[in-house]
Amino acid sequence: MAPRNLEELLKEKGDTVSHLRNSKIGMYVYPVVAPEFTNWRDEQRAWRHSAVLFDQTHHMDELIVEGPQAAEFLSHVGINSFANFDQNRAKHFVPVTPSGHVIGDMIIFREREDKFVLVGRAPTANWVQFQQAFGKWNVRTHRDPRSDSRPDGKAIYRTHYRFQIQGPDADKVLAKMNGGPVQEIKFFHVDWINVGSKKVRALRHGMAGAPGLEIWGPYEDKAYIQSVILQAGLDAGVDLRRVGSRAYSTNTLESGWIPSPLPAIYSGDGMMSEYRQWLGTDSYEAGGSIGGSFVSRNIEDYYTTPFELGYGFYIGWKKDGFIGKDALVAMKDKPARKKVTFEWNDEDLMKIIHSSFKPGGENYKWIDLPQPNYASSSFDKVMMGDKHVGLSMFNGYSFNERCMLSLGVVDADVNEGDVLTLVWGEPDGGTEKTSTERHKQAEIRVRVSPTPYASEARENYADSWRTRKS
Repeated sequence: MAPRNLEELLKEKGDTVSHLRNSKIGMYVYPVVAPEFTNWRDEQRAWRHSAVLFDQTHHMDELIVEGPQAAEFLSHVGINSFANFDQNRAKHFVPVTPSGHVIGDMIIFREREDKFVLVGRAPTANWVQFQQAFGKWNVRTHRDPRSDSRPDGKAIYRTHYRFQIQGPDADKVLAKMNGGPVQEIKFFHVDWINVGSKKVRALRHGMAGAPGLEIWGPYEDKAYIQSVILQAGLDAGVDLRRVGSRAYSTNTLESGWIPSPLPAIYSGDGMMSEYRQWLGTDSYEAGGSIGGSFVSRNIEDYYTTPFELGYGFYIGWKKDGFIGKDALVAMKDKPARKKVTFEWNDEDLMKIIHSSFKPGGENYKWIDLPQPNYASSSFDKVMMGDKHVGLSMFNGYSFNERCMLSLGVVDADVNEGDVLTLVWGEPDGGTEKTSTERHKQAEIRVRVSPTPYASEARENYADSWRTRKS
């Protein structure tokens, strides 16, 4: 009989790591939005030098949680303190397992006293829905999953459009949209602004570290809102660039957010076993893939903690009984890996690329620009001599910095400025992933660098997980 849920699927496969490393899901796709509107180099440059329009409508799940106990429920599920979480505020919401390992993250908005909207990748939405389904909370949820990765001509509908206008000239565009200067909105606060004839909610945010607002509203208004934004850019005399999906996925490299840690749900009994029985065989967790040179038979070696990802100061230590609290208390004073940026050596990169232009010879793993990740979650091992000291977890090329960068974690005793070795490509010629051609491994020198890497993000970003130390 075919497996009915993730727990049965993993038992059938026998080896969780092998199953995920050989997943046939293919490349992670940012759906619907065109790959490029001009070219990805100029689109990257625009968020540093003029202004950009990110269309965030399609690639994220949206989960509405509402009811008399909505705040109490979400405070129980996530590590975050809700003490200062008033209406028209937003937070970076992070849940962990009972063992204290990260499941994922979403941005959470508080629209009313009893209504919250969570936006982000599927693993966190799945976990929240499971907790609601099996708990005894007076809350209800409504899920709007991300758009189909390969719609093949089918019409796509969402509950909301979601745009972000960002860059040093963003305020000029926003003022034209608003019919005058936009009032000051504090970081991660929400207020109302005008977009033509519509009033819309706006969050002060900035994906690549530059100033900007994120706006959203009913999906049926999307074409009108987009046209007003683009016209405002023309009227303001701003080089406002629409950003395609190729450049969009790289903006986090400059600002320091690791977007795709492996959901730490593949092991553990009790609640974790129940969760795997609840998840279907068509879930993100069942089909997701692991890629990279780091290989361990123990799936837990791929898990991360809030401390490693820079989220330690989110933790609401004073609140009672949130999931994973006991485990986090036990680990908080122990040495932990730290998040860093790796700056890749350009000569080593050229050697890898050059190998694909030698007929008849062995090639290294292809490095696709600007975004060479080839799995849902990436794990390339980083070495100091013969010692394994870290993992590279999300990589890409920045035209603004003229270099390849990756985000990852290193041991606590690794210092900024250290030159380490990243092993690029998978062992034994590669796995069975459809995104992996036959190849040999290569070594790339990487310099341990600050996070965020971009000085714009380090110096001008609000006091947040990107700039604070846990």
